[in-house]
Formats: sequence, C-alpha cells, structure tokens
Amino acid sequence: MSRVQLALRVADLEAAIDFYSRLFDTTPAKRRPGYANFAVAEPPLKLVLLEGRPGEDTRMDHLGVEVENTDLVTATTNRLADAGLATRVEDNTTCCYAVQDKVWVTGPGNEPWEVYTVTGDARPDLEGKADLGLSEVAGDGTCCADSATDSSTDKTAAACC
Repeated sequence: MSRVQLALRVADLEAAIDFYSRLFDTTPAKRRPGYANFAVAEPPLKLVLLEGRPGEDTRMDHLGVEVENTDLVTATTNRLADAGLATRVEDNTTCCYAVQDKVWVTGPGNEPWEVYTVTGDARPDLEGKADLGLSEVAGDGTCCADSATDSSTDKTAAACC
C-alpha cells in the first residue's frame, strides 16, 4: 500500500512529537536524534519531523509518496520521465536513518517531491535517543539538511526521508 509523506521541519521536536502523537493517537514508528516519523494508519500518512532551528515556525520540508518496493520506484521514474518531468534518481542512499531507493521531481512552485521505498534501517542503535550530538539526519551532508544552511543551489538536495 502506498501512502503520502509529509515532512515538516519543526523548532521543538519534543513538542511536535507530543502534539502529533495526540492528534493521530499513535506514537512515533521511529525516533532518533533530531528526527521522528509516524506511520499513521488512518488516514494513510508517513509524517516525518525534522528538527529545525529554535524559535522558527514549522515549515514544509518536502513531500513524498512511500511505495512498497524498488520496482515501483523504477516504474514511477519511467512514468515521470515519459510524462516529460525532470527526475533525479537516488539508489541505495542513506537518509533519515533509513536506506532508500528514490526518485525526485520538483513541482511548479519549487516544492520537492520524492517517490521512495525503504530497503533497510540505519543506526537502529540510536532508536529512542534524543541527543542532537548523535544526530545523523543529514546523512551524506545533503539529505535533510536545512536549506538555509545548504550552500548548494539544488533545492531538492535539502530534502529526503
């Protein structure tokens, strides 16, 4: 089953976890330093919380569609390319504490969209820990990096998960 992903950058991760736990009546499926995600059953939603800067308003980081396997990512890549959309493929990339295969496209308002599948977990030893000094949300330095601190001009490089 596919589900839509909404990734939010939040100033206070603990307060956001508390709020969304109560809103969706569930606990995070994954909790790591600077990061949490919820696998909401109803409505089908992958909610990703990325810790931002203190005092900043919550903002949309990126959007996505989580699919069941790499074959569906490949089929989506082909369909998007055939539809004339510019795609950027990332296979076997580690981001947001998960190994993923994905394809990126950018919407007309410069909003980054990913279609992805998770092929493995990364750093399960950090589950439940909140010390930001342990954070690996940025992965390879481009994934989940706050675009305000990202020196690249490729806005999709600031997104992940």
